[in-house]
Amino acid sequence: MPVLDMEVGPALSEQQAREIFARGEEAVVFALLQLAKMVAQKTAAAAGSASTPSGMKAPYQKPPASKRKKKPGRKPGHEPARRAVPDRIDHRETHQADCCPDCGGPLNRCSETRTRYTEDIPEDIQPKVTEHTIYRDWCPNCKKKVEKPVTAALPKATLGNRVLVLTAWLHYALGNTLSQIIEVFNFHLQMKISGGGLIAMWYRLQEVLYPWYEQIQQQALNAAALHADESGWRVNGKTHWLWCFADRFSTFFMIDRSRGSPALERFFIKEFAGTLVTDFWAAYQAVECALRQKCLVHLLRDLEDVDDYKSTTADWDLFAKKLRRLIGDAIRLWRRQEELPEEVYDRRRCQMGYRLMLLISEPWQDAEAKRLVKRLNRYYDDIFTFLYQPGVPFENNHAERTIRPAVIIRKNSYGNRSDQGADAQAVFMSIFHTLKKRRHNPILTITAALKTYLATGKLPPLPDAASVG
Repeated sequence: MPVLDMEVGPALSEQQAREIFARGEEAVVFALLQLAKMVAQKTAAAAGSASTPSGMKAPYQKPPASKRKKKPGRKPGHEPARRAVPDRIDHRETHQADCCPDCGGPLNRCSETRTRYTEDIPEDIQPKVTEHTIYRDWCPNCKKKVEKPVTAALPKATLGNRVLVLTAWLHYALGNTLSQIIEVFNFHLQMKISGGGLIAMWYRLQEVLYPWYEQIQQQALNAAALHADESGWRVNGKTHWLWCFADRFSTFFMIDRSRGSPALERFFIKEFAGTLVTDFWAAYQAVECALRQKCLVHLLRDLEDVDDYKSTTADWDLFAKKLRRLIGDAIRLWRRQEELPEEVYDRRRCQMGYRLMLLISEPWQDAEAKRLVKRLNRYYDDIFTFLYQPGVPFENNHAERTIRPAVIIRKNSYGNRSDQGADAQAVFMSIFHTLKKRRHNPILTITAALKTYLATGKLPPLPDAASVG
């Protein structure tokens, strides 16, 4: 195949096209193949790879949604799920028609009735204003005047603790913007608040609750299996990273300028004795930990990425087939570990490591196969940890699901405007998400803790997971 001495692309002129045609059939075929390759590359770049987040793809570039596998709702014959009957009745009304609503004729009165319940928010909601008269009495021992602390609000604050915690929950846990919160309070709750005053109060609340943030970090570091993930975050227009470390009952968020080992050193203040579950981001290798488990779902996605967007060879097809089969067999073995005899399970999981070693040692010629073999060789000890450690999954879905609400908040807020705001964001998201995992009402829990703090000067410990009855 000849090599043309002219550029084949959008700038190709009519004269150049005729010159290519004059050179014969092979030159024309070569030019057409070059153009087809350029079009394919642009199409792939526009559509994004398989690892591109769904929110970054245009709607017309996304594949059609799969049909719902089963009809929503409970199956026929099951007891329906209804709203529970209210425990308290505040108001009763009687409704009786004066005439027939269809023909307007008179009605013969009957004793038959039915009952219906409705719950609504009162129209005339008014904030509760309390005037506190505080006595200052002389203490002869301390030689000073003392007074009883007010536990309804922070010192020198005019907003009560419930309003403070509720607004922080709306902003940092649910992702409502500051202007949305102000409009709800100003127009619906009839309570005038300002954005600047609210932010200043949130910073004060952050200082009070900061010991809980440190407790969450310590409890996460003591977890048997810890999931980690990171996502981009903007602080004052500069790229930062939102780090997420989560286990079953704790979630710790951290916003840092670095995506490498300096950020991880901030969190892992001591050697981690459990199993660290992550994707294949190389920075996690800097963490000193007992065991690691790499996300096999990320590995399968990489195989799909190559199949969909790369030019593959027969060598690649054989490599991908063997790797998919190996991962699938390992996952099926993991799911059957309770029903298999111990010696059978132990023998089969050893075979998984042997099969992986054989796959790595084969002389693959495909460039993409070589790339993944290099990764498998580097993380060989971290692929099948889940077959040996109870409670360790083969994927990192827990961290991805945990960080997803924060990513949605990022779409509304575009990050933070200062380092102080980023610190408050991390602290509040960690506390609210952890309380939710532990099945505690975040508003009631934090309000009660503030009352204890204002009365005694000490914040109570972060509550453990609530028992589910």
